[in-house]
Amino acid sequence: MSGTPDATFGGRITIVTGAGSGIGAAVARRLAFGGATVYRTDITPIEGSATPGATATQAAPLVLDVREETAWDAVIETVLGQHGRLDVLVHAAGISAASPIADTPLTEWRRVLAVNLDGTFLAIRHGIRAMSETGGAIVVIGSAAGIRPAGGAAAYSTSKAAASMLVRAAAKECQMRDPPIRINIVSPGGVRTPMWTSMPFFQDLIREHGSEERAFEVLEAEGGGRFADADDVANAVLYLLSDAASHVTGVELPVDHGYTL
Repeated sequence: MSGTPDATFGGRITIVTGAGSGIGAAVARRLAFGGATVYRTDITPIEGSATPGATATQAAPLVLDVREETAWDAVIETVLGQHGRLDVLVHAAGISAASPIADTPLTEWRRVLAVNLDGTFLAIRHGIRAMSETGGAIVVIGSAAGIRPAGGAAAYSTSKAAASMLVRAAAKECQMRDPPIRINIVSPGGVRTPMWTSMPFFQDLIREHGSEERAFEVLEAEGGGRFADADDVANAVLYLLSDAASHVTGVELPVDHGYTL
């Protein structure tokens, strides 16, 4: 991250889901560095009361299971109760899964869709409601696997493809709102995050090749495309949240080094 913010978000009240690590943490850090008040949420408690690099007083992190309606109610009530509005929502919470369709239990299929699709539905629905009188911007983190299907990951690819359509449908509904609510999706390819490094097949690569770095190099050499850093994805998210994108809604923005071409 450079010494100056990419965009000014001073005074904006924001929620970032999945902010405990990876892309969500990077987005929360960048928003805070740009002056926003950031409510960082995750399914488990986030350590620390402030986002590193923040230029404004930060809210305490909140626990949020994105699958649960009551959990969303509590977070939105907290934010609106303290500030009276919500300007920005970034929905980065999600899980990965990798198994052939024939080997995927129905429980696993439902688990992935509950987090990645039901969670996105609740994020958008609650975001629209909270922004109904003041307007705002919502960005969902999708995946290149929802554009170009990934073999052996049907549940994950399906959940992200469905999230993309949900974003476009929601953007269409909000297109003529006054004040406007813009809704977009950023779909990265491979990103160097704990979601990748914790997957069993990646752990096997680490054992085989001796390090995380070497495992990423092997995947890139096998045609997976160049892996991004979380800040590369955050750059795209911040653009879509910024005033520079005031006419951009219903867009899926791949950040994948051409993987989906």
